[in-house]
Amino acid sequence: MKPIQVGLLGIGTVGSGVFNVLQRNQTEITRRAGRGIEIAMVADLDTERARTVVGEGVRVVADARAVIANPDIDIVIELIGGYGIARQLVMEAIEAGKHVVTANKALLAVHGTEIFAAAHRRGVMVAFEAAVAGGIPIIKALREGLTANRIEWIAGIINGTTNFILSEMRDKGLDFEAVLKEAQRLGYAEADPTFDIEGVDAAHKATIMSAIAFGIPVQFDKAHVEGITKLGAQDIRYAEQLGYRIKLLGIAKRRDSGVELRVHPCLVPARRLIANVEGAMNAVMVQGDAVGTTLYYGKGAGSEPTASAVIADLVDVTRLHTADAAHRVPHLAFQPDSLSDQPVLSMSEVVTSYYLRLRVADQAGVLAQVTGLLAGAGISIDAILQREAGEGENQTDLIILTHDVREGTMDEVLAQVQALPTVVAPIVRIRKEELA
Repeated sequence: MKPIQVGLLGIGTVGSGVFNVLQRNQTEITRRAGRGIEIAMVADLDTERARTVVGEGVRVVADARAVIANPDIDIVIELIGGYGIARQLVMEAIEAGKHVVTANKALLAVHGTEIFAAAHRRGVMVAFEAAVAGGIPIIKALREGLTANRIEWIAGIINGTTNFILSEMRDKGLDFEAVLKEAQRLGYAEADPTFDIEGVDAAHKATIMSAIAFGIPVQFDKAHVEGITKLGAQDIRYAEQLGYRIKLLGIAKRRDSGVELRVHPCLVPARRLIANVEGAMNAVMVQGDAVGTTLYYGKGAGSEPTASAVIADLVDVTRLHTADAAHRVPHLAFQPDSLSDQPVLSMSEVVTSYYLRLRVADQAGVLAQVTGLLAGAGISIDAILQREAGEGENQTDLIILTHDVREGTMDEVLAQVQALPTVVAPIVRIRKEELA
């Protein structure tokens, strides 16, 4: 059987990995797919560099639309990234009747509903395993492996840059800014790391996972997003003393009133496996009613790990290329006409527990004042840690762990606590997730 013909848009780090892994493992991949998979055409603005990667026998062009217009191309791989031209090209490829494979989490998190609807209408597939957690097959697990389950929650370390920074802060006792510079020097962080350190990248991925887990439309605009830029080395030390580690988590949780969709730093018990995921690695926990808790761990980025996921999608599309579109796995796991209208809850409705760090005057009655306000709001305390003031100091840190409380209630009481004359600095609040 003639190899299926693939057009590749963008041959940077991931695109080069896709080409190289496909060439190296062609025999194994063909045995699995049932026919060969051949990159016949590549579009990249730097055509000279592209030719050095693909060599002879592959047509290289600067215009991506030439790939889409080629009637011999069956599958288009989009590795350009971003929301702009990538969206136009993906939509044009779909309208041209091409299947699409993409690693573009930003595009799907923001425009996924439109893209999946267009693909459904045209009877083509959009595959996106590489869009979340690199080489970890979490999309496949959620769409197919766990399909018997009612998914209760997902919690994931899904950005390697921030996990590397937090690991280094813990290991070396350094503040955020110092570790960020080191991460940039080592290539773990971009020159402009905003999407990573502010939680946007993780929120894109959490949005996609929430849609698949709960059968809701992709709704990035409703996600709560916080990064790690305000974390201090002292918070990581205090968390350790209390038996926790701080991780940036993407969380999607089902509740009776709707869905929680949030990204922010969390205290996680040190005994949890996910708390011990270090460096630039990724991990995702999924809680299903039948299977219980499952954990998926591996490299979340990089040329060949991401290429692994892209090629897995190519194999899936190749196998199903001639199948009746009605019998394929739906893009978001649930049939398009069965998506839920469950709302994404505002952050004020989220229920979780908290770590609070207060810088207070070192004088009698301060603890009673603070705990009295918490008790008045119905907030119970799990643990308290008070650092003994050093010689000559007139201030100290007061650390409080709470039990579960609605975020809106915590907002109100913290405003009262912050107004106390004995609280001398902005209160640090970090949410706590037991992940039990």
